[in-house]
Amino acid sequence: MYPFTYHRPTSVVDAVKMFGASDDAAFLSGGHTLLPTLKARLAAPSDVIDLTALPELKGIEETKSGLLIRGGTVHADVAASPLVRRNIPVLAGLAGSIGDRHVRHRGTIGGSVANNDPAADYPSAVLALNATVITDRRRIAAGEYFTGLYETCREPGEIVIGVEFPVPLSAGYAKFRNLASRYALAAAFVARTSAGVRVAVTGAYNTGVTRPAHFEKALDADFSAEALDALDVDPKDMLSDAAATAAYRANLTKVLARRAVAHQGEVLIYK
Repeated sequence: MYPFTYHRPTSVVDAVKMFGASDDAAFLSGGHTLLPTLKARLAAPSDVIDLTALPELKGIEETKSGLLIRGGTVHADVAASPLVRRNIPVLAGLAGSIGDRHVRHRGTIGGSVANNDPAADYPSAVLALNATVITDRRRIAAGEYFTGLYETCREPGEIVIGVEFPVPLSAGYAKFRNLASRYALAAAFVARTSAGVRVAVTGAYNTGVTRPAHFEKALDADFSAEALDALDVDPKDMLSDAAATAAYRANLTKVLARRAVAHQGEVLIYK
C-alpha cells in the first residue's frame, strides 16, 4: 500500500471540499473494492476520504415515488428493513444474498452503485426497477447512469447520496453465484411495472449490467417463463473467464430469467 492522507469529513459538503482540495482523492464507503486495490498497490490516491460516518448518508424512508435508500446504508440494514420487506421484498432478499455476513455489515448500496462492478447485485435492481440515483449534484435515471464495466456517468468527486426505487407490481431475482467470491456468474432481475416489463442482467454481459430488449418484448406480450423459450442469447455479448465461458453464461442468463419470471416475489440463489 502506498502512503496517503486519510480524511474523516463530518458532512457531504465537507467531503466534496476535501476532494476538490486534493490532488488525486478517492472516497471510501464500504471499502470492498478500494481497500484490496490499495493493498495490491494497483491504486495510489493522494487522499482517502472516509464517508462511513456521515449521518446524512444513512437510512431508509418512504417517499411519494417509492423508497429512498441513502447511499451509506449497509446491505444488512436493507435486508432487515421492514419498509423494504413490505414494499419491495425482492430488494431485501437481494441485499441479503450479497457476499457473506461480514460484507453485508460493511458494504453499502452507494458504494456498490458507484463502483458498478459488472457482477454486483444492486445495479440489476436499480436498472430493472427504473430507480433514480441521487448524487450531491443531481438526480440520474437508471438508464442514463450505468455506462459500462465499472463506469457510470458520475463526474469526479460526485457522491451517491441515495437511490430512490419505485415500487413494482411484482419482481423476481435469480442468481447463480461464484462459490469463491459470491458475486454473480449471472443473475436476472425481472420486474413488472406499470410501464411494462423490465429485465436487467448482471454478471454476464461484457457491457456490464444490461437490459435484454428481446426478453422484455417477449414478456410484455406474454408474461410467462415459456415466452423466453424461443429466444437466443448471443455468446459474443457475454463475459468469459476462468469461472464460466461466454456460452455457459449465455445459457445461464436465459435459465435465470425464466426462473425469475416463474417465481415472482422470490429471490432464488444457486451455487
